[in-house]
Amino acid sequence: MRILIFSLTGLFLQGCTPSQQSMVETFSASLRGAPDVTVADDDIQSLPYSTMYLRLNGGQRIFVVLGYRENGLDKWLTQDRAVIVTRSGRLVKTVGLRSNLLEVTNLDGDPLMNAARLHNGARWQRDVRWSEEGESRSARLISTFTPAGDAALTIAGQRVDTQVWRESVRASVPQREWQNTFWIEKTTGLVRQSQQMIGAGVLPAETMLLKPIP
Repeated sequence: MRILIFSLTGLFLQGCTPSQQSMVETFSASLRGAPDVTVADDDIQSLPYSTMYLRLNGGQRIFVVLGYRENGLDKWLTQDRAVIVTRSGRLVKTVGLRSNLLEVTNLDGDPLMNAARLHNGARWQRDVRWSEEGESRSARLISTFTPAGDAALTIAGQRVDTQVWRESVRASVPQREWQNTFWIEKTTGLVRQSQQMIGAGVLPAETMLLKPIP
């Protein structure tokens, strides 16, 4: 296990530069109910950690820093001690939220595990469990991937050329259909931006990987 951090607001309390202190204050303000946080490009680049913007269920966009990585799982920590777990850009578990993603099975079968070789028609089946309004729910999901063209993103002041992939997802019980979208960087195969669901067609999440793992 590679430990990377910290207490979020205490990240720069010792030996921080004025610009870094400003970034911490901006981040803290975002968690107190201010508008969506936007961290300065230079501050993002100066951090020795992987960072991400995150929006859950249509709420406020926050700035999170990678806590640690183990067994291929990236664990991101929020100021209120919630944990967001991703694997190859996909949300696979959350802890400490009002509604949580509890489990995703067959992770090794996820085509995003080898996004550089993702092909039209790639399929994936898994079971998911999540909590919603205090109730535990589950569904079996079947996905099919299709390409949706190229897109140039600007992330932390840098141009990122991506290929856009749509993941059409179907659940039989409850009967629902929806689409997830992933922006995959051409040079690295990393998911740099995503729109995906925590549950079966419910609890939307948006991510933007600002700075990959050093």
